[in-house]
Amino acid sequence: MGERRIAAYGGTFDPIHNGHIEIARAVVQNFDVEELLFIPASRPPHKGSKAIACAYHRFAMAVLATVDEPRVMVSTIELEAPDRPYTFETIERLRSQFGAETSLFFVMGADSFEEINTWREPSRLISSTNLIVVTRPGHDIETSHLPAGFGSKIVDLRRRDYHRPDSEKMVDQHIYLTEYVNNEVSSTEIRQRARDGKSIDELVPPPVAQYIRKYDLYSQ
Repeated sequence: MGERRIAAYGGTFDPIHNGHIEIARAVVQNFDVEELLFIPASRPPHKGSKAIACAYHRFAMAVLATVDEPRVMVSTIELEAPDRPYTFETIERLRSQFGAETSLFFVMGADSFEEINTWREPSRLISSTNLIVVTRPGHDIETSHLPAGFGSKIVDLRRRDYHRPDSEKMVDQHIYLTEYVNNEVSSTEIRQRARDGKSIDELVPPPVAQYIRKYDLYSQ
């Protein structure tokens, strides 16, 4: 591996689950990143202390879920700056932290990608990092909504036996379309099952299931 590669995987992770871990492993393996950072999103401070406590629960569960993943870490970068919640700001802080020579990759689901025009400063975001768009096999990803000029950045790694990008072509910023979602677990489903008193042991890493039970999360 030549230049340093760091991946950032943002989300609420409420809670983190087996599907998130599978995606992280696929990105680490196929993009040969030195480190993948799960970045739990903060919540607006005006929502009160309960939301802040929830953010720390989400952080703790992410740490427990990744303790045995050597290249996967959990970052507090958004929890520490709730007044700067936008992804382009997070990428700029990561760029400052890791240096201009580092290749940054931002992991997002197809649903988020298809709504990227509604994000703050989408052109700035796409220009400042590589995007890795993850979805399940056979799911069509819409790309016509991209700001003008960004269509040429697309590298489609789907429907291929070889899901790795060509290293020599990773110099410029690209938008990589991937099929890394094999485990379609839903955080919403997990919260509902916990609320209903049903088992979630098959959906989340064992320490996360234990944590949710211990702190009686999602029961209300």
